Amino acid sequence: MKEKSIETIIEYQELPSIAMDKADIVINRVCWGGSVSGKVGTEDAPDAILIETEQMEYYDEDLEYSPMKYMTVHVSDSIYEFDKIKTSFSARSSEKKQLYISLGGDHSITPQLTLALVNKPVTVLFLDAHADLRRSYLGDINSHATPAFQLLKQGHKVFMVGIRSMFESEALRIKEDKNITCFMDRALRSEAVRDEVLQSISALEGDVYLSIDMDVFNPAYVPSVGTPQAGGIDYYFGTDILEALFLNSSANVVGIDMVELIPEESKVSQLFAAKFLQKIISYWGKSEGFDTKEQTGAQMQVKYE
Repeated sequence: MKEKSIETIIEYQELPSIAMDKADIVINRVCWGGSVSGKVGTEDAPDAILIETEQMEYYDEDLEYSPMKYMTVHVSDSIYEFDKIKTSFSARSSEKKQLYISLGGDHSITPQLTLALVNKPVTVLFLDAHADLRRSYLGDINSHATPAFQLLKQGHKVFMVGIRSMFESEALRIKEDKNITCFMDRALRSEAVRDEVLQSISALEGDVYLSIDMDVFNPAYVPSVGTPQAGGIDYYFGTDILEALFLNSSANVVGIDMVELIPEESKVSQLFAAKFLQKIISYWGKSEGFDTKEQTGAQMQVKYE
């Protein structure tokens, strides 16, 4: 396949992008990296991830179906301004069930996305290496170090998984705030704790927003993120979390973001993200019964070998 540059037209898996209000999957490109404090370049991640989706075969080897034979997709124009994130989904359908996925961008975008998608308190499943509970960072209340603080301020409950970096004040709030559930990364070395995490996610009810900071994963799997940390979960525990959320719980997933990735030359990081994006779509599609519907999805509209 010919090499693509970030300047080219972006698609998901080389599939046609249709109007937002008609699509089953809405992929939002939030190219905002204005609050990063480590490695820079996360504003380039949405396009880099989408380019690498073209290296993904359509078939899901775990769920044994081809999701895009059944679903259609919309890929948004890029959003470069922080103040425009809240209007990202203004053209979404008010009638049909859709999956809203935002590719970032740094983690400061998450509270803006919840403001765009929900008007009441929900549970935010927060996969991250960092607690992100600071009131402000370097004078910025909308920093990539503050999203969990902002989400709690909005009235949401925050369910943290994979945390392994924080200040003492953040650790104290985790212990004292009844709206925070936290499973620290080191504890996840225990199979019993991993099972507890999955059982707790399976027990979630009501509206849930999923926020995935890519530094939750071990740097051996995702080497290029804004602020990498030693430790971290692996790909298969990540997919176990998706299974628990989409297939085993009765939760309604109102939105998802994937943030803090930095594109790098080997493409390992963005290929991992592209594969995980595919899994998100596949598990959601299965949970909504798309695999039992007529094959009129985006994959049926293209010729491929």
